[in-house]
Amino acid sequence: MQDSVLCEIDDGVARITLNRPEALNAFDEGMAHAWAEVVTETVSDERVRAIMLAGNGRAFCAGGDVRAMADAGFDGEHIAALAHLINRGQLALIESSIPVVAAAHGTTAGGGLGILLNSDYAVVGHSSKVGSLYAKLGLTPDLTVTALLARAIGERRALQLVLQDRLVTASEAVSWGLVAEAVPDDEVLDRAKSIARYIADNSPESRGTAKRMIRASFTRSLTQTLNDEALSIGAALSSENAKARINAFIRG
Repeated sequence: MQDSVLCEIDDGVARITLNRPEALNAFDEGMAHAWAEVVTETVSDERVRAIMLAGNGRAFCAGGDVRAMADAGFDGEHIAALAHLINRGQLALIESSIPVVAAAHGTTAGGGLGILLNSDYAVVGHSSKVGSLYAKLGLTPDLTVTALLARAIGERRALQLVLQDRLVTASEAVSWGLVAEAVPDDEVLDRAKSIARYIADNSPESRGTAKRMIRASFTRSLTQTLNDEALSIGAALSSENAKARINAFIRG
């Protein structure tokens, strides 16, 4: 089961790889279980300072494997249960204090869009395409798409994606704020690796706390957010890392 979602940790960077290339890394039942298990274990691993999401094969993630689910005769109740299961991994990524970088080459669609939105910094290739496509199959968005898409790109553009059967280009995805960068197709993985490595090697605790506070701000009051900011910067200033960096800055 876990072969469909791989994880390797290299000096603080955990690479989680979707590994059903024959199905464009679309989720079947086994992959749903593997995703929830691998991700929750990874965010709990004290060695991990940054996470990179990637996919093997021609695409990052095509969402749910509707063919496999239809062949298995899954009903709506079963599909809802699998969505809840996958969401365990989604929430673990979003709520953790570990920055997440996505290497989203090829096509990202359906639930794959939700996986992309769980990342804090996404890199795509120049020929990459991103979209929703749920309604094309008579389905509705899941896996955090309705929770996070409008936050990322605004309500009007989010509605464009879910109301049309279209895939936006890499340049559109960057200009909309859906992803951070578009690079040559054969450089997506290396670029994402370099970003994850930079985060892991340079004040990952501070960057992770900033990520956590920004992600949490949508569910908290302004007073709660400001209180968290004040306490967090006070704690950071007391750390040896901050003291060393501030001294280096002052000395020029």
